[in-house]
Amino acid sequence: MRTQITMSPYYGTPDFSRLMREDVPPPAVDPVSVADILRNAFVYPPYSIYEGVRLVTFGFCPHDDMHTEPKFHFKFRNAGEVPEYAATEQDWVSGYHRRLCDAIQRSCAGMSSPWLLQSGGKDSTTLAIAIADARPDTTCITYLGGQEEDEVESATHVARTLGLRHETLTCDPARAYDRYLGVVDRMPLLTADFALLSCIDLGTEVVGHGGDGVVDGLGADSYFGTPMSKRQEMLKRLSRDLPLPGWLSELPGVDRSFKLCYMLSTLRMNEIERAFPGSRFSDDEVDELLGRPISQHSRHRLELYREEIGSATSLWEWRDMSTSIAGSAGAFAKGLYSSAALGLKVAYPFCDLTLREWIHREVPRYQKVDPVTKLNKLLIRDHIATRFEELPYVTGKGSFRFDVRGLAKARFDRVREFARDSAELPGAGAWLDRNRRRLDNKYHASKFYLLAVVLPWLASRRERRAQVQDTDMRERAYA
Repeated sequence: MRTQITMSPYYGTPDFSRLMREDVPPPAVDPVSVADILRNAFVYPPYSIYEGVRLVTFGFCPHDDMHTEPKFHFKFRNAGEVPEYAATEQDWVSGYHRRLCDAIQRSCAGMSSPWLLQSGGKDSTTLAIAIADARPDTTCITYLGGQEEDEVESATHVARTLGLRHETLTCDPARAYDRYLGVVDRMPLLTADFALLSCIDLGTEVVGHGGDGVVDGLGADSYFGTPMSKRQEMLKRLSRDLPLPGWLSELPGVDRSFKLCYMLSTLRMNEIERAFPGSRFSDDEVDELLGRPISQHSRHRLELYREEIGSATSLWEWRDMSTSIAGSAGAFAKGLYSSAALGLKVAYPFCDLTLREWIHREVPRYQKVDPVTKLNKLLIRDHIATRFEELPYVTGKGSFRFDVRGLAKARFDRVREFARDSAELPGAGAWLDRNRRRLDNKYHASKFYLLAVVLPWLASRRERRAQVQDTDMRERAYA
């Protein structure tokens, strides 16, 4: 099978139908792509989890052949594209509100009962304000994913003030994982984004309440700009690409400390891959899991991006370019794949062409990022201020976090069963047995999460391939 799928909300709605046919055996799984997921939680575009299936994500041209010479070009370059000063001053907030309302109406046109994933951050709050005008029939839903943040009260206040219905879902890792197992055979492709199980949990809830679509606030970071924090700059400096073995994180004392494990993993990574979120497997661990030296092939896929990222004109642009790789193949992919599996529509208003081009090319830089304080998304903040005083999420943004330690505690035995039967990851069982006592450390639990997502997906493809082959054999026997 050799095919190419345009898979980016910036380009429109992707069509996964050819990968979801039950009467056709799935393509062969690409082992290097499995290594990609274990190393970075996603498959490097334009590759996919399948051999012969390529994806056109944002930064690639849909008219190019992704199988031959794909070229990556970041679409929201600062130099020469973002105006320093406006050609003519205008009411930026009202212009933004009008265009955002239009983007919502266009992206949600096919939904009869949309649900907004309301994380409590700036993006979901500004969306809620516009949705109250453009689609007041929308229900907001907030996910309480862990102890790191609790923005339910604030999100509820926002929704109710705007006259929108609001629901809350508290993360139960066992329930979320069981829901994932219930739809994993319908996931068209694979990513292991650390909010994938949260998306499955939320999407299942939406379907259960009669919703037919979700509205997601992803897409604005790349063209608004995301200044690097001091912590991010420090991690960039610490990313030295040192050949440190993964077993160092299993040493007594070290294995109980998330900070020490995270620092060791940072020293092992190159600076671009360290910009990707989460704790992941080291190269030697990946080779152990797959039973062969393969991690270097995954590393080599990053070369496609180095020239463009190396041309960044600022640290901000460098980070935006780097994180856009994980954003397209992880953050966006989790919503696209889970929605396809659940039969839901999904809308990304911030990816709307008219809205994003206006913000990128006409809104001046000083409406996006404060040059002194480095505060970002000033236009969005001003939009929120038209309806609300300063709220906690403006200064301390949360997210749809997932309780990875709770998942390891609740479903270790189930994941171990998948590992026992896995021909693709022959080393998974040994890793799980060796590290079971370490899974109360979020660093090791995050790696468990990757296996918990990958192993059942691979098993579902083996089962489908066997079922199709069995059906073909029986049909030939009766012929």
